[in-house]
Amino acid sequence: MTSGLFSYFLLGISLSAPVGPINVAQINKGIKNGFWNAWLVGIGAMIADVCMMLLIYFGITRIFEYEGVKLTMWLLGFITLSYLGYDSIRNASMNISADINAQKKESLGKSFLSGFLIAVSNPLNIVFWVGIYGSMLTSVINKLGKQEALLYSTAIFVGITCWDLFMATIVHFGRKRLNLNVLKWVSIIAGVVLIGFGLTFGYQAIKSMLSLLS
Repeated sequence: MTSGLFSYFLLGISLSAPVGPINVAQINKGIKNGFWNAWLVGIGAMIADVCMMLLIYFGITRIFEYEGVKLTMWLLGFITLSYLGYDSIRNASMNISADINAQKKESLGKSFLSGFLIAVSNPLNIVFWVGIYGSMLTSVINKLGKQEALLYSTAIFVGITCWDLFMATIVHFGRKRLNLNVLKWVSIIAGVVLIGFGLTFGYQAIKSMLSLLS
């Protein structure tokens, strides 16, 4: 059982490690505001993941099979990520002062909310939880039971938490070694990447809309 739990712990890390909207937001918030803001972005995203896991566990995810709901999620992802990307570019210069330790920091609650909104509005995140996690949960429940399924799910979230801590720590200590111009461009690039993800979701929304109209 220990080896099984460890494998799901590694699964949690592997799910968090690829560069995506959450990692980009963590880097952006961490460079501007430090460890706690970067970590709270990850925690916000993880809370959204926990909500999705509970929906799957209690069998409420069939709603995502409807085309209208899919279209809504694509549009929500497009609007949320595009706005966060725009906000990152717009504030690239004004959020970075000559003394990075003295600058006015973003509230922890706002960083947490950013992570939560990115995760809950990311259709690809929903596809993962409904598809991959849903099938994994069914398999574990059939073989071991519901209590063990929750235990294995917890191992996934422990892995996600460890990766979030790692990211927040790296960004926190790395930010003080960067000059202001680099910090500005990191913020701009992060914004462009977020808008890129948003436009991808917008494209999917258009395809979904055409599918509904045809």
